[in-house]
Amino acid sequence: MPNRPRPPFGASVRTRARRLLAAAAACLALAVPACGTAAQSDGSALPPADGVTTVGLLLPDAVTGRWEGFDRPLIARQLKHICPECRIEYANARGNVGTQQQQVDTMITEGVDALVLTPVDFRALRSSVKQADDAGIPVLSYDRLTEGPISGFVSFDGDEVGRLQGEALLAAMDEPPGEARVVMMNGDPTDPNTAAFEEGALAVLEGEVEIAKAYDTPQWSPLNANRNMSGAIAALGPGGIDGVYAANDALASGVLAALKAQNVEPLPPLTGQDAELSAIQDIVEGEQTMTVYKPFGPETLAAAEMALALARGEPVDALAGATVDTESAKDVPAVLLNPIPVTADNIEETVVKRGMYTIEEICTPKFVSACERAGLVG
Repeated sequence: MPNRPRPPFGASVRTRARRLLAAAAACLALAVPACGTAAQSDGSALPPADGVTTVGLLLPDAVTGRWEGFDRPLIARQLKHICPECRIEYANARGNVGTQQQQVDTMITEGVDALVLTPVDFRALRSSVKQADDAGIPVLSYDRLTEGPISGFVSFDGDEVGRLQGEALLAAMDEPPGEARVVMMNGDPTDPNTAAFEEGALAVLEGEVEIAKAYDTPQWSPLNANRNMSGAIAALGPGGIDGVYAANDALASGVLAALKAQNVEPLPPLTGQDAELSAIQDIVEGEQTMTVYKPFGPETLAAAEMALALARGEPVDALAGATVDTESAKDVPAVLLNPIPVTADNIEETVVKRGMYTIEEICTPKFVSACERAGLVG
């Protein structure tokens, strides 16, 4: 497998005493009213703001369904729940680095009190983060660790995500150790999570399988994944692929479309991430092996609480259970949550019981027969 440069902070997480936010851990994935309120370092509730506290939220793209479907509305709802008088300013970069840099400039001009940022390109946003910091605006890096003088980080354990994917893929393949040929469809190289996912997966797969082909996928694009997978099939042959590591569900959809277009049968085991509805339905049908569910309720609650504390000049160490390092920031307070693997055997116990989807949303008429086989409907 060709060596590719990796972000130097990919493995820099140092857990002090890992704990989840107590309120977040108790929340259902989408339940907000039951969640706790923001806290000061002594554990008491934050006092009301004298004026209107404004938090800026900048998300990277609309290709991955979670950003607009879950993260945006949930962060806004969580913030309003713990701070009814707060205002949130939102923009989506649509995958364009220059657009996101301009959006940071706009947030600085508008004088937001804190900025929640998921970078399109973690290195390219470094100067923008510094500009915000110079303007007295603390930046909370959300889901993706960005460069620059950030004041906090909220995400899931990326290495663990990759390990869960690798373990599921290895378990689903029938070939003897060392003989299976795997295609790796990694994510966008400008996203530092990509390296963490890949490293976690390789920690499981290396020595157990042959990595026959490996690709980076700019912008997490299903179309790019489809093209890459078509090239892998042409190079390895329809019968030469025993498993596919796809870093998330969007890439898995592009991979699956290529496999079907080339009449690859049986379909090889295929991983994913983000628990998108279409991926859950593909899992029910047996066309995707697994996905990784990252409960958005606890993640967005942690982001809202940490952003509010930063906006009010409060310390966030009490909200964090870990620290992370980047090239430009050390010992950044971090909340690192635990991902959950989802297969056909535990859909009801995970994404359904935690409130992400209902059985009715999953088992539409097209999928009723598959849902019956999976035991989701009688």
